[in-house]
Amino acid sequence: MHQARKRFGQHFLVDDSIIQAIVRAIQPSSQLSVIEIGPGLGALTRPLLERLTHLDLLEIDRDLVAYWHKQNLSGLHVIEGDALHFDFRSWAKEIKKQDDTTQVRARACSIVGNLPYNISSPLLFHLIEAADLVYEQVFMLQAEVVERMVAAPQDSAFGRLSVMLQARYHMEQILEVPPDAFDPPPRVNSAVVRMIPRPDFALSPEQWHSLEKITTLAFAQRRKMLRGNLESVLERISMTAEEKTSRAQDISVERYIEWAKQLLA
Repeated sequence: MHQARKRFGQHFLVDDSIIQAIVRAIQPSSQLSVIEIGPGLGALTRPLLERLTHLDLLEIDRDLVAYWHKQNLSGLHVIEGDALHFDFRSWAKEIKKQDDTTQVRARACSIVGNLPYNISSPLLFHLIEAADLVYEQVFMLQAEVVERMVAAPQDSAFGRLSVMLQARYHMEQILEVPPDAFDPPPRVNSAVVRMIPRPDFALSPEQWHSLEKITTLAFAQRRKMLRGNLESVLERISMTAEEKTSRAQDISVERYIEWAKQLLA
């Protein structure tokens, strides 16, 4: 039996009711192409494969890669690699290319998994690069991270992560998961989030980088008024007197997007 490794942030899901709830949320079908990040010992993998014609696994642990190769399961493709450096965009493009070649109706691409808590934020930002080619993402994460992801303006959890992800996705928390659903149990609660790329997203790469810049400045010191945090760009963006005396968490995602565009004007 494989022992969970702390350096990979491994906590294996063992609660069958939670597993089935996540599988139902993913809604696997023959028209869905899925890549699972960090399959572990297969809590999600096996029930997903029962409903899919093909499933890709992305695993960094060599022992688990060897384990899955030995399973010799039909429709399963194992990829050894680090999710932080994996090219999800090329993966999705290749699927679309194959479907076009075989004249099969283009399948939707989904990315799912129980994400390692120690790399969750940088991985979420990395995945944005493929958002325009992905149907949805369904992830298990630390509950505190999910709270920040879906937080609304004026909520204490609303921050730079909230703005950047909500600018690109519609998101909802769909499930709470207690520590005893895992082996070994983590020290924190977990939650499952659904992320659907926004069809109305229209920021250019330059505007996206501008949004990264202005949110970094705005949330650098959360307790300060925005006129202080954004002092270096005040002359280039349109702010009301009320906004200048507000804090970063009080501003809507749409307003940050407006400011990002103004920075480039």
